[in-house]
Amino acid sequence: QLHLVESGGGLVQTGGSLRVSCAASGRAFSTYVMAWFQQAPGKEREFVAAVTGSAGITFYADSVQGRFTISRDNARNTVYLQMNSLKPEDTGVYYCAATATRTYDTSIYSRKLYDYWGQGTQVTVSS
Repeated sequence: QLHLVESGGGLVQTGGSLRVSCAASGRAFSTYVMAWFQQAPGKEREFVAAVTGSAGITFYADSVQGRFTISRDNARNTVYLQMNSLKPEDTGVYYCAATATRTYDTSIYSRKLYDYWGQGTQVTVSS
């Protein structure tokens, strides 16, 4: 079982950068698939990026490909999302999520795959 705590959100101008972090407490962190989801105002929570366990294979939503980078530090039980060239449509609450299910298929994009969620951190991009 994992407990996830996000940090690093804030207000940034269009074109700026921000890094959010997710600290996990629990055992066997390196075996979990970790992901970030965004929930914009009035919208459903949507997939942003994911990284598999020890292999570190990454997946991205088309809307963030080339701008965002997900990474993990298994020694620190932490996953990061580096966000560059931010746009107003990137505004929302960013949630960290984790699953013990080992998968490399399109299920990795689905909220339903993930068992553990953080409380979220607000990211606001001003125009």
